[in-house]
Amino acid sequence: MRIAVDAMGSDNYPVPDVAGAIEAAREWPDEIILVGQEEAIRRELAKTDTAGLKLHIVHAPEVIEMDDEPAWAAREKPQSSMHIGMGLVRDGQADAYVTAGNTGGVLAVATLYTLRRIRGVKRPALATIIPLPSGHIVALDIGANADARPEYLLQFALMGDIYARAVLNCSSPRIALLSNGEEPGKGNTLVKESYGLLASSGLNFVGNVEPKEALTCRADVIVSDGFTGNIFIKSLEATARMLSELIRAEIKGSPLTAVGGLLAKPAFKRVARRVDPFEIGGGPLLGVNGVVIIGHGRSNARAIKNAIGQARKAVLGGIVEAIRHGVSSAAEDDHA
Repeated sequence: MRIAVDAMGSDNYPVPDVAGAIEAAREWPDEIILVGQEEAIRRELAKTDTAGLKLHIVHAPEVIEMDDEPAWAAREKPQSSMHIGMGLVRDGQADAYVTAGNTGGVLAVATLYTLRRIRGVKRPALATIIPLPSGHIVALDIGANADARPEYLLQFALMGDIYARAVLNCSSPRIALLSNGEEPGKGNTLVKESYGLLASSGLNFVGNVEPKEALTCRADVIVSDGFTGNIFIKSLEATARMLSELIRAEIKGSPLTAVGGLLAKPAFKRVARRVDPFEIGGGPLLGVNGVVIIGHGRSNARAIKNAIGQARKAVLGGIVEAIRHGVSSAAEDDHA
């Protein structure tokens, strides 16, 4: 398959973006298309031996920066790496697009200028994959739609269900609604109205889930509006970092704990790796006419490589066609 990678996406572009693409090209037999400012990309490629790797460059002179206003940048920078990279997917010259760039910019370019929404999709949703000891959770929306309606959340649940089946091989995903209480009557107006739609949707809806229970494997797909979901995910990441720092500080607190910490160091490293979001790499933008994976702006090379891995899984799972079919079928059921 052919995967377009935004070489100008991350906070420290193009260093981790190119390095991650090289790692991916070494692991998988795919063609990696580096999209961005050609001279800068070639400088990075020259730092290592890439002989025999399927790496190609497509020049894109403009960059949508992290601090750019998304709508303005999408309109005023038509030759950006986002426009050209997603244009390759639209035109059938690439099977997926991976970026660690401005999320709002990706959404604007995808929906307004290149890929567009899948027919029947009301709003695309940004999903993330949360690793757990017993598997993974798909959480969406985590930032594409700060304001949402109940019918949007119903469709997010449908797309999350389809993604969990097609990409994570979950045969009957349990869908939960993120709320401040388990009872059906808990939550704001959006949550209460969404609860009713999900309960009668035919999906495997298991009710509300509180943040404290979200990681207990009670659900496979957790649905929320983008504002709530973004806070939820960032809180999880911040908590993980804080606990890591506290443990490190306490271990260094005395000679005895320092010795114990040294002995336990391999276990700590394994735990850190399991909860590191860079091990997932990025999450899919669901609901657009193409596979788009968005990673953290602070992504390193490993994160970029793993985001490319997520793109491969989405392509192999036929996620775009599966969502297209699922949304169409749901619309037919509504009109029946």
